[in-house]
This record gives sequence, structure tokens and C-alpha cells, in this order.
Amino acid sequence: MSPLTRRSALTGLATLAAGSARAQKRRMFDSHCHIIDHRFPIIANQGYMPPHFPLDDYLAQTRPLGVVGGAVVSGSFQGNDQTYLADVLPKLGPGWVGVTQVANDVADAEIVRLNGIGVRAMRFNLFRGQIDSMDEIVALATRAHAVAGWHAELYVDAAALKPHVARIAKLPQISIDHLGMTAAGVPVLLDLVAAGAKVKATGFGRVKLDVPATLEAIAKASPNALVFGTDIPSTRAERPFAAGDIDLVEKVLGRELAGRAMWENPLALYRAKAA
Repeated sequence: MSPLTRRSALTGLATLAAGSARAQKRRMFDSHCHIIDHRFPIIANQGYMPPHFPLDDYLAQTRPLGVVGGAVVSGSFQGNDQTYLADVLPKLGPGWVGVTQVANDVADAEIVRLNGIGVRAMRFNLFRGQIDSMDEIVALATRAHAVAGWHAELYVDAAALKPHVARIAKLPQISIDHLGMTAAGVPVLLDLVAAGAKVKATGFGRVKLDVPATLEAIAKASPNALVFGTDIPSTRAERPFAAGDIDLVEKVLGRELAGRAMWENPLALYRAKAA
């Protein structure tokens, strides 16, 4: 091995060692991940069927990153099924919660039951459809918060929320997935942040916006707004999650604000116990 090659190899090893050391010191709450276990109901969404991605696969990817807690989020392909959450949440233990989808006419007793297994929020997947039921969304989100303290999570191009900002802002608590998805949605997103909304710093490989600039703008508007997540296994994303996404957040926000986004902010949002 030439001196140059050896020096390059040593530099690469040093970089990996530094990254590993940071991960060992890091304590992260993954605010957005999916467990896709084909033992439980899976339905096609616009013809898409996700590959099997069980809990063990998820943990193998995220434990080296410093993930010790998180929110398991129901995807569109899981419909209103919670049997997989009932299976996975006890295995994960303290520090982990569920985010589920429910029918508009779900009974209060069912919300209480789901809260008992660790569900802490409900998700409205609006990204692949028109927003034509805002009355139902507001009514259900308000009821779920009153019954169990749940907040509402919206997967949506934030630009589509512009006509509804005043109504959404009155909800007890909301979060917006994947930085609001598009550059056109950023001004709307910032209006919602000003009203107390949280924003998931997730899905960098699926958004159509300037990620660093958007992170910086949200953090400037509210240091408590951002909650980081891996979005693993990144179904249908143009680029899946990479460990470099964590480095990006830390570089843009700095250690203190990045720490809030990866730990304090999501723990408060999900009312989760520290693992």
C-alpha cells in the first residue's frame, strides 16, 4: 500500500470512528418510522404494496444511530389496522409510541383502548388525495384530543392547506410530515408553526424543497417546532434515509437545536417517557 493510499484509508477509518463515537453519545427519538410486517393486514395503495420490513430489520438499521425511542407510524398501506401496533409496541417497550389511522366514526371507547396500547396520535394521509373533508378532519382531531390527548399528524403538501390555515391553527396540536413536502408549502408551514404546529424533519429524499433552508427557517420561527425522524424504510421515496441526513440536521441547526429536534421536542410532542 502506497503512503497516499494508506493515508486515505486511515482518514476514512478515522471518519467512521468519529461517526460511531458521535452515535454512541447521541440519544435519538425517531419521530417517524414504519414497521411493515406481512403477518398483519396490508392493502395496496394506488397499486403499491410495500416490501416486508419487520421490527428486527428496523432495529438493526437504527440502533447504531443512537435511536432509543420513537413513533411507529401507520402508512396508507396499513389502513385502519392496529393489530401490528398491538404486536410491536410491547416489544419495543418504554419510549415508543404509535401513530395510527382511524375511521371518522371511531368510537371514543376505541380511542381509549388504543391509547392504552401506546397510541399517541392519529394520522391523516392527504398527500395522494384532495382535501375535501376538512370538517371531518377538524371534528375527529378535536374529539381525539379531548378523549385521549392525541394530536393530529398531516401528511400533505402544505401548500394545499393554505385555505384552511385559520381552522387548522385552532386545533389543540398538529404536526406536519416531511417538512410539508414542497417549496410552495413552506410559507404556509411557517404560518402554522407560528400558531404552534410541529414539523417533522423527515423524508429528505422525498421532498421538493431546499432542506437546509427550510430547517433553518422553521427553527428560527420556533426552536421547539422541529422533530426529527428517519422515515425508514422510506417507502416510495426517491432516495431512502441515509445517516448523512442526521449530519445535515446537526450542521444546519447546531448541536443544541439539533438535540432538541432529536430528543426533547419529540418526547414532549408524543408525551413519551425517556427510554
